[in-house]
Amino acid sequence: MKAAELDYALPPELIAQRPAARRDRSRLLVYERASGAVRHRRFAELPEELPEGTLTVVNDTRVLPARLRLERPGGGEAEVLLLERLGANGLWEGLARPSRKLRAGQRLGPVELVEPLGEGRWRLRLEGEPAGEPPLPPYITEPLADPGRYQTVYAEKEGSAAAPTAGLHFTPEVLGRLDVEHVTLHVGLDTFRPISADDLSAHELHSERYAVSEEAWARIVAAPRVLAVGTTTVRVLESVVRGVPLQGRTDLFVMPGFEFRRVDSLLTNFHLPRSTLLALVMSFTGVEETRSLYRLAIEERYRFYSFGDAMLVL
Repeated sequence: MKAAELDYALPPELIAQRPAARRDRSRLLVYERASGAVRHRRFAELPEELPEGTLTVVNDTRVLPARLRLERPGGGEAEVLLLERLGANGLWEGLARPSRKLRAGQRLGPVELVEPLGEGRWRLRLEGEPAGEPPLPPYITEPLADPGRYQTVYAEKEGSAAAPTAGLHFTPEVLGRLDVEHVTLHVGLDTFRPISADDLSAHELHSERYAVSEEAWARIVAAPRVLAVGTTTVRVLESVVRGVPLQGRTDLFVMPGFEFRRVDSLLTNFHLPRSTLLALVMSFTGVEETRSLYRLAIEERYRFYSFGDAMLVL
């Protein structure tokens, strides 16, 4: 598949700059693959759309306060975005900028730059625990009044550099009407990195850490139907069902032609053009079907990206 096939035009005003006033008041575009039926609902109505026996699987990762605004020695601003803890002694991998003006051994407040890794990435040492801002994506330009709105209500295991955004719509009330199971995948920014290669097969997807308990996997295997909440949950389930260990790292890149072995339904947000996330949605929904649904969502003025509305594919 060519990367250009993941392009589409989005009016800038449809990029959601803030979350809905109430999480479950966001809109929900429902698509039935078997019949082609489309319905426009509210997220609070999600339980009414799911077939009996559906197990809803969510990613319970928690976003780090990973964006650190710092000062360079001698003056000038610097920014560090923590991506992943590398082990003991405060070692992390992170992005640092302005990268051309930084060098190994330099200190930026509580951060020591240890080694450049290329593409703006650094191995670095952090004193103490992360104490920065939520790492909002660059297309969100408004300040976030409540940092908790960039966490799911079930966020538990800290370790992500970005939120699993399909889960941001859930409230305790909606969860209480569902049969829910948890897995964990710590989201790295590489998931959202635009595809730069002309062909999808030439794009390298860096690995991310995941974990599934034995009890959770037993329930997932036995479930009559599984709803995966978000592309990160899909990647966990479709990795483990292929025989990898219950915890480790996955670089599974789902693109059209992929055979889904455990995911029966998908809940997802509307994603950026030329992203691996959109390729995954096309894999599950169908390429032309996804294009048609995105055109409809734009016509109906759905809100896009992290704080936008959701789509349910049955």
